[in-house]
Amino acid sequence: MTLSEAIAARHSVRRFTEKEIEKSAAHDLQEYIDECNRLSGFDFQLVLNEPEAFSTRMAHYGSFRNCRNYIAAVGPKGEDEKCGYYGEKIVLKAQQLGLNTCWVALTYGKSKAHCNIPKGEKLYVVIALGYGETQGFAHKSKSMNELCSVNGDMPNWFYGGMTAAMLAPTATNQQKFLLTLDNDTVYAKALRGFYSKMDLGIVKYHFEIGAGNAEFKWG
Repeated sequence: MTLSEAIAARHSVRRFTEKEIEKSAAHDLQEYIDECNRLSGFDFQLVLNEPEAFSTRMAHYGSFRNCRNYIAAVGPKGEDEKCGYYGEKIVLKAQQLGLNTCWVALTYGKSKAHCNIPKGEKLYVVIALGYGETQGFAHKSKSMNELCSVNGDMPNWFYGGMTAAMLAPTATNQQKFLLTLDNDTVYAKALRGFYSKMDLGIVKYHFEIGAGNAEFKWG
């Protein structure tokens, strides 16, 4: 499964089967998490067979079921966009390994999450992980014209990037972002909304995948 295929196939899943994550998948995912941690300076932590974080009333409110595995997104404070960017890299890797995921900001027991938080860092969110009862469902999206601005004709690579960006998961499906093309520079802006800075990191990673080998730079 390519990354583009993973983007198309991946939907948020909140209800999981009782099947334990296969050892080979857990091993490959941990190796990839280690790589992302080296590149980002974050400390994403894979937590397996731990039911407490999703045994709270908030988790019940969020309609989670059989969620005993998750990735704790721990990192330096003030790095929301980087958290989203590298967290989504891990999410798409999980999809390639046959796993389902869901970004979770509020509907879990934050104080019960089994993770190490060094001084000066914080737990941003967790990413629920496992084998879903279903593969999830596509979310409604704003139109491309609402999410980007281009002077003149839209290049094919920008269209490809936007198509992938529109499939990026965002908090409450709010899609509070705007991508603007100016020559070979793309300006990405987080609009006002819950977790919109983190969402922007997710959006930018999707855009890079969709844009393929296009030579552009972020403004």
